[in-house]
Amino acid sequence: MTVITNIEDLRVLAQKRVPRMFYDYADSGSWTEGTYRANESDFQKIKLRQRVAVNMENRSTRTSMVGVPVAMPVAIAPTGLTGMQHADGEILAARAARKFGIPFTLSTMSICSIEDVAQHAGEGFWFQLYVMKDRAFIERLIDRAKAANCGALVLTLDLQILGQRHKDLKNGLSAPPKLTIANMINIASKPRWALGMLGTKRRQFGNIVGHVQGVTDMANLGAWTAQQFDPALNWGDVEWIKNRWGGKLILKGIQDVEDAHKAVQSGADALIVSNHGGRQLDGAQSSIEALPAIVDAVGSKIEVHMDSGIRSGQDVLKARALGARGTYIGRAMLYGLGAMGEEGVTKALEIIHKELDLTMAFCGRTDVETVDRSILLPGTFPTA
Repeated sequence: MTVITNIEDLRVLAQKRVPRMFYDYADSGSWTEGTYRANESDFQKIKLRQRVAVNMENRSTRTSMVGVPVAMPVAIAPTGLTGMQHADGEILAARAARKFGIPFTLSTMSICSIEDVAQHAGEGFWFQLYVMKDRAFIERLIDRAKAANCGALVLTLDLQILGQRHKDLKNGLSAPPKLTIANMINIASKPRWALGMLGTKRRQFGNIVGHVQGVTDMANLGAWTAQQFDPALNWGDVEWIKNRWGGKLILKGIQDVEDAHKAVQSGADALIVSNHGGRQLDGAQSSIEALPAIVDAVGSKIEVHMDSGIRSGQDVLKARALGARGTYIGRAMLYGLGAMGEEGVTKALEIIHKELDLTMAFCGRTDVETVDRSILLPGTFPTA
């Protein structure tokens, strides 16, 4: 029995248990994967100030994100194809997040539908929206999120066109997946995963199939999605979506101070400093490096969150110290899900929470609300 002590242990287990095409989809970046790697490695450059002889009793990691009380400043990021890492993946992850007391964000490109997640994992989860050319479909999608009582809409702005992800091209990952001989042999070597998938009816993009005219299965879904991401998306569309939605709006994919100012002008409740986990513009700044300038520019006017590269509670603490009110985990959650299903997601959250709690204490703080740049060693962290 493997003793799981950190997120890397879950990653190794997920790699053994999830078919290669789906594992690689989750664990890859675009082009050279330089930005994907920098998202993690730039966290390691930031050094913490160890403090001693401080009363460490009664510690609290509780805070809020867009007015929602959270057990720690972490939400689960929207990830496409989550239900292909493990059968019914989105439902299991949402359930784990709810029990832990943090938000779960459902992707437009999820396998389980909005209605499915609401029925099996409860209301209040957040919904992430990709803007498609079919505006009538987008209107219906927003209305479905409203009907499911989603607590916030996360609008992704950095996927108007798709970054080139070499592993996906080599693996033949598509909708439907190309069942090459190599892929079939690989899937046959993952019996636990295959049995789970045989036992569920949820194997297509649940938010799309049956909700778009002419899209009835995976075969015609591929042609529809390939031409649907809208390269013409602009700030006028953000205003239209905000008005249609009417609830809390979070803008995902902000990496530049100019865009951060536009996010403030849009009236959104929060922005997420994010480079899509290094899956879009390779050669872009890591999110943690981009964070301080954006916090300094707009942090007093809008709630600033961040994602991309978080693999530990220490990373969460460093992001919080640099001004992020909240953080999002995508891959760390997917590793847990692929490794052990719902139990694995819970394990990932427990690991991150314990690392956050202990590191905060070693830095001389007992309340995450009091964490600021003074817990970091000067000269080791990016500045505006």
